[in-house]
Amino acid sequence: MKIAVGLSGGVDSSVAAALLKEQGHQVMGLTMKVWDNSAEADNKHKPACIGPAEKEDLANAAKVADQLQIPFQVIDLSLEYKETILTYFTREYLEGKTPNPCVYCNQKMKFGLLIEKALASGLDFDYFATGHYARIEYDNITQRYILAKARYLEKDQSYFLSLLSQQQLARVLFPLSHYTKQEVRALSAQYGLITAHKPESQDFYSGDYAELFPDSPGEGAIVDTDGKQLGTHKGIIHYTIGQRRGLGISYPEPLYVVAIDHTHNRLIVGTEDKLLKDHLIAKNINWVSMAKPEKWEKPLPVQVKIRYMHAGAEAEIEPAAGNRVRVNFYQPLRAVTPGQIAVFYQGDRVLGAGEIEKE
Repeated sequence: MKIAVGLSGGVDSSVAAALLKEQGHQVMGLTMKVWDNSAEADNKHKPACIGPAEKEDLANAAKVADQLQIPFQVIDLSLEYKETILTYFTREYLEGKTPNPCVYCNQKMKFGLLIEKALASGLDFDYFATGHYARIEYDNITQRYILAKARYLEKDQSYFLSLLSQQQLARVLFPLSHYTKQEVRALSAQYGLITAHKPESQDFYSGDYAELFPDSPGEGAIVDTDGKQLGTHKGIIHYTIGQRRGLGISYPEPLYVVAIDHTHNRLIVGTEDKLLKDHLIAKNINWVSMAKPEKWEKPLPVQVKIRYMHAGAEAEIEPAAGNRVRVNFYQPLRAVTPGQIAVFYQGDRVLGAGEIEKE
């Protein structure tokens, strides 16, 4: 098969490409350029998903392709990334939400525009592969592609892939679905790849987030749940629901951000019990391993993750107005955060996902 591998310049994607080539496939490397060169890298800018340090990742991806002796192509998506992902990212923060750009980048850019633009440029491939840790299977009964957790759960990345469509899953391969991170690093060393000892980067932007918000409203009031001012914040873009550190407030009990009022540029703080919620509303639901239910005879039992590092919680989902669902937790959850993605699982399968809506 002809397979294009999304090379990021890191260890996972480089090993994925090496494995596929070893299996006898015709492999090419494909990398998307997303930084618009509006600033040069300096000591503030470390490796991340986006930023001036991207040059190093592009160079590493090219070196890996050279080591593997496979064709390599860079697809410039810097304008599309700015218009799609950065616009979403800044808008959500300024509306008092906490966005998850990685989930939307996978849906719209990496597994969307990158493939479309590569094919339009004349490149020819049957499948697109990445170094994500997740599994794709096909269910002959439901005739749907199933997105499932990786075999080794400590590295599972199905959460970040939960907005992919059936059409996208149909042409995607995840060669690392059955490997541990330690095994992948060992393979990278075995193949002699330059990425064998490269550290991982988990950050979205390589500098200070404030650099992306030149017109943010700045300082505002910190108030309690009764509206009494307790202090001043440095800008709502620096805070998220559940945050305790950095508030600069002296109070008899620990206080946490329980809501962000972007209309009045205020942080609302309260004691930890104010963070507990018994439900959430998720919008723009993407049904993955099951079709959208036509009729709901009763609520559907699921395990829900409300952020990537969340262990998951038992819950039931039921329909809400529009393309929404209401998620009712069996036990109240702490710090349900508007803007984050709620992913619904049954066992290791991703049933669907949607964005947590501000009520």
